Parts: sequence; structure tokens; C-alpha cells
Amino acid sequence: MFNGLAAIVYKETRHVLRDPRTLFLMLLLPCLELTMFGYAVNLDIKHIPTVVYDLDGRNSARELVEAYVNSGYFRIVDHVASDDALNREIVAGHAKVGIKISPDYTDRILEGKSAEVQVFIDGSDSTSALQALNTSNAIGMLTSMRIVGKSMGGTPVMTIDTRNRVLFNPDMRTANFMVPGLVGVILQVVVMLLTAFAIVREKEQGTLEQLMVTPVSRLGLILGKLVPFGVIGIFEATSVLTLMRFLFHVPIAGSLLLLAGFTLVFLFTTLSLGLLISTFAENQIQALQLSFLVLLPSFLLSGFMFPQETMPQIIYYIGQAVPVTYFLRVLRGIILRDAGFWDLWQNGAVLAGMGVFVILLASMRFRKTLK
Repeated sequence: MFNGLAAIVYKETRHVLRDPRTLFLMLLLPCLELTMFGYAVNLDIKHIPTVVYDLDGRNSARELVEAYVNSGYFRIVDHVASDDALNREIVAGHAKVGIKISPDYTDRILEGKSAEVQVFIDGSDSTSALQALNTSNAIGMLTSMRIVGKSMGGTPVMTIDTRNRVLFNPDMRTANFMVPGLVGVILQVVVMLLTAFAIVREKEQGTLEQLMVTPVSRLGLILGKLVPFGVIGIFEATSVLTLMRFLFHVPIAGSLLLLAGFTLVFLFTTLSLGLLISTFAENQIQALQLSFLVLLPSFLLSGFMFPQETMPQIIYYIGQAVPVTYFLRVLRGIILRDAGFWDLWQNGAVLAGMGVFVILLASMRFRKTLK
């Protein structure tokens, strides 16, 4: 029954060992991914970026801000001087929480009256918003108890009136947060794999080498390869955005034209990544394994599922090297917060810079791998 088993095992073992690159990737990837994602996946939301608009400016107001910071759940990133500046910081995505302290905050506490504190929460990130809402209520209650404890002669002191307002997604629908993120991740997966596989398949079949001897410039060849996949990516983006709007009922608050422009930049960067991967891969299995080095961080480190603020610093910086990180900020900014070009241009500039760098690197690799 087992005649020839040893011979087949020997033959397959030799076959695997003859492809050390594939074997190396098979052994390295699981360890690398487990280590990276074990540190990155954290459901305890902390260090939420917060801006403060303090109209009181006295010790009591500063103690309240310190209570937010000392909780560990809020990280003050800026102090602003107007309502417009506070709103702009949240719309641009620089902060997820805005704290506004009324000018008579200290006076009302001294008079034993209710002191008003407004807390504006970015509901486009429902996970962080829920944590911020619950923690803000708890801080208001604990601060009130501390003030009562300090009051003399049992004088009744009203609790601090913490007025929380959830912006952009007041119902905190999970779909409003997750579906725009899915749009970006799905686009990257489909477009990048399509490009990488198509070019690697041509290398395997030998047709790419034949193209290299034709009177076509290297840049013309590369762009000619990418343009058709770019058109496919445009149709793909249109399809998933249409499904997002009408199937999942996620409203698009911002400009469709602006969204289209940023999407084209993202597609260019993703296509370039696919081309770069194809220059390192000798076959489609290697292309798939190398793609996972980009795709898995895109799911877990980009802010798609888990807030980047909770990640260790080194993992956070790895997430900043993933293109979809910036596209997700653009998507959620335009779709949910009605962010404009000047709120998001830095994300677009980083995406464009990544795309230019990657396609230049891919061009150099493309020449060397086909020699």
C-alpha cells in the first residue's frame, strides 16, 4: 500500500529546499505577524487625542483638564482659542474629543452651583466615541464628589454638568465607522493583488521578457501595465462606494469630487505596490506571501479595526508606513465629517509621495530582475 512513499517524500523535500525564498517566507511570516499583531490588537482604548478650549483659565479648570489626562484615556494635543478652531481640529481628524470649559466654571463652583463643561466627541470612530463618552461621564461624577468632599460645613454642591455631544454619527452606528474602512481595505486588496499576480504570471510564462526586447521605453511599459488595472480600480471604487451608500445607508457628507481625487491618488500608490511586489516574487505563491506583509498590517495597524493610539510606539510607526492608513483618514473625513481639502491635504500628499517613491523603486527593481 505504501510502495514508493519514501521516494515521494524525498522528492518533495528536495523540491521545497530548492526554493529557499518561499520556505523562508513560510517560516518567517507567522512569527512576524503573531509578534506584531499580538502587541497591536488592544481593545482598551486609551490616549484619545483631545483639544481643550478653556474659557475659565483658573485652577479649578486646570484641575478638571488634569483629571481627564490622569485618567489615561485622554491625551491633550492642543489648546485652542475659539469654537471654530475646536471644530476644525475634530473635522480634520487631529482630535477625537474637544473639551470646552465655560468662562464662569470656577465662579459657579465657588457659589455651589452647577458648572457646565461641554465635551464634543467624534462619533465617526464609534469605538473611541463610546469609551470617551463613558469616561467623560465618570470623570464629571468623580470630580463632583471631590468638590463635595472639599466643601466646608456640609454646604450642598451641585454636580458638574458634563454635556456630552456626539458629532457626525450621533447614533454611533457601527456601519458608519466600519464600512468606509472596508472600502479602503478592499480596494487595496483587490487592486494590489491583481497587479502583482498579473505581472508575475507574465514572468512565469516568459511573455514579459519578450516585451522588453520591443521598442518600448521602460516607463512606457510600466505605465502601460498599470493603466488598465487603474481603470479596473476606478470601477471597483465606484461599485463599493455605491454599495456603501445604498445597501448600508452610510451617507456621504462631503464632496464626491474631492473623494474621487484622493481615490485616484490611492489607486496609483496601490498599483505601484503591486508592481513592486512582482519584482521580488518569482511565482504567484511568493507574490501572495509577500502581499500578506502589506495586507495584514492594512487590516490591523491602519486604524481600520483598532485605534492606532492604543498601539505601542514602534507598532504605531509601522502603521504609518501603510498607505491605507492615510486613505482611511480621507474616507472617514469626507464621508462622515464633511472634511475639506485643506483638512486632508497632508494625507493626500503622503499618499502621493509614497506612490512616487514606490514606482521609482519598482522601476529600478523591474530593470534588474529582467536582466
